[in-house]
Amino acid sequence: MDMQFVYDALGENAWSYIGATFVVLWFMVWLYRDSLEIENIAEKHVFVTGCDTGFGNLLCQNLERKGFHVLAGCLTEKGADDLKKAAGPHLKTVLLDVTNQDSIQKAMEWTQKEVGDKGLWGIVNNAGRALPMGPSEWMKVEDYHSILKVNMNGCIAMTTIFLPLIKKARGRIVNVASVLGRVAANGGGYCISKFAVESFSDCLRRDINCFGINVCIIEPGFFKTAVTSLEPLEKELHRLWNQLSPEVQASYGDKYLDKYIKVQRLIMNAICDTDISKVTGCMEHALTAAHPRTRYSPGWDAKLIWIPLSYMPSCVVDIGLKLVLPRPSKSV
Repeated sequence: MDMQFVYDALGENAWSYIGATFVVLWFMVWLYRDSLEIENIAEKHVFVTGCDTGFGNLLCQNLERKGFHVLAGCLTEKGADDLKKAAGPHLKTVLLDVTNQDSIQKAMEWTQKEVGDKGLWGIVNNAGRALPMGPSEWMKVEDYHSILKVNMNGCIAMTTIFLPLIKKARGRIVNVASVLGRVAANGGGYCISKFAVESFSDCLRRDINCFGINVCIIEPGFFKTAVTSLEPLEKELHRLWNQLSPEVQASYGDKYLDKYIKVQRLIMNAICDTDISKVTGCMEHALTAAHPRTRYSPGWDAKLIWIPLSYMPSCVVDIGLKLVLPRPSKSV
């Protein structure tokens, strides 16, 4: 037997063993580092927006149980009252409209009194809306603005106004984007707003990291919440269709609206996850971990469909979506 061949084989096996060992050790170190938590949770305050229902509501209850002082921004009196009944003594609510600068300013001044000299440990920009959503040609300018002023402008305004309090605590900013901030799968302002949240968060993280502030992005897949409810979605699609001119309606065909709604039903029923704790768990980790991650992508569809799809060439994404969505009767 050729001894050189034996030495080469042994060398290759040795390097493979070393490489595999390095990967395993790196993963174990990452898991350990990822599991480390901050101290003195009972002394820290967290502000959460959009707490009437859904992610924000559950997150506030969980954070309060962990020992945080939770400051919950609710849009309605009923939402605030229901949340206070469900939570403990360390949760306080304030009425907040993230589209209104005066409302945000008042919430910040109220928060400043609550946190005192300690500053604000975390802010979770969770408030958002998804409708109107549909084919881009069906939208009017005001339809885009109605979403952008909540999801994009609201996130930016809250962060900017509350930043001095976060800076004082060297705390956390957690912005809720979406997998649709990676892949623009439908028309309307939702995808646009979530792409903007991604970009804003990336810029902000790089700008203020030197002050010891972490900026984390949550990119949920599809979950069953008020945002993904089919009834209001279908109602909005009918409204958008009815405001189109007869010429535009004719270019899509009489059956297009029904086909589009059927596709939305199929997607929502097949993909939407009922366990919203997968999302709030990521938010909690971003606030409690000693070394929070830059991005979190809760949901099986996020990990297996949307995130991989976001790295594909545009032509692949275009073909995939074309196979799912119906075609207008007079399309070229």
